[in-house]
Amino acid sequence: MELKIEIDSKSGFCYGVVRAIEQAEKFLSSGESLTSLGSIVHNSSELKRLEKRGLKVVDSSGLNNIAGGNVLFRAHGEPPQSYEVAKANSLNVIDCTCPVVLKLQERVRDSYSKIKPEGGTVAIFGKKGHAEVNGLAGQVGGDVVILQSIADIEKLNLMAPLNIFSQTTKDKDHYRELCKEIERRIEAAGGPIDKFKAFNTICGQVSSRLPHLREFAAKHNVIIFVSGAESSNGKVLYDLCKKVNERSYKIESSTEINRDWFNEGESVGICGATSTPSWQLEEVANYLSTL
Repeated sequence: MELKIEIDSKSGFCYGVVRAIEQAEKFLSSGESLTSLGSIVHNSSELKRLEKRGLKVVDSSGLNNIAGGNVLFRAHGEPPQSYEVAKANSLNVIDCTCPVVLKLQERVRDSYSKIKPEGGTVAIFGKKGHAEVNGLAGQVGGDVVILQSIADIEKLNLMAPLNIFSQTTKDKDHYRELCKEIERRIEAAGGPIDKFKAFNTICGQVSSRLPHLREFAAKHNVIIFVSGAESSNGKVLYDLCKKVNERSYKIESSTEINRDWFNEGESVGICGATSTPSWQLEEVANYLSTL
């Protein structure tokens, strides 16, 4: 079958993930042992590649069982408690927290210190249990309200000061809709609208992909979106592709591709999440060329 295949030039790892993986490979190449606190990237194929090179992965409870050696804190960021445990266990921390996330953690702490004495609330728009959200909440001892959707607005005290931040990889439009609805409800309840502040903390590198991806998805007959099942960013970007192009398919590897998705001579676009490596996009393109 002859297909016209194009890989999206703007897909692939974001800066934070590239930096974390480069650091991991540097340590592994030197022969030193390295343990990652949580999955360094939400992509099972890339994780397997790094594990073959010697990377070990533990969860937060497993950090207590490591004594000495190197531990990598991934781009998503960690709560202060992780640093305390690492220090107590004499671990050398390779801190790969994304600079964008580090800045957001600082802003959450600063906001909390100002708003809490007024009886106010800090809220985070994000996926409950996501590593970045856990790290943000941990900056203030977990004393935040996590909003996953408009339905969660019910958890908020709209009669008190409120500051809201977003997980860096969330959809900009969804965040805007949520903030507008909070504003509407505060006004309807007669709450202090002047005490409501919504901060734009979505990563520019992530949000800039949305308009580009709309165009990319629209110009092809079929879209193959490559992403790990756990990728929050992958879900946002794939949903966008599906909205623009009904013939969009999400896969983790080329083994999931169905020949019936394509017709002779059609144009196929290959794209992925910020946690999808370039080599995986190329692997999918090579597979399609053999159909």
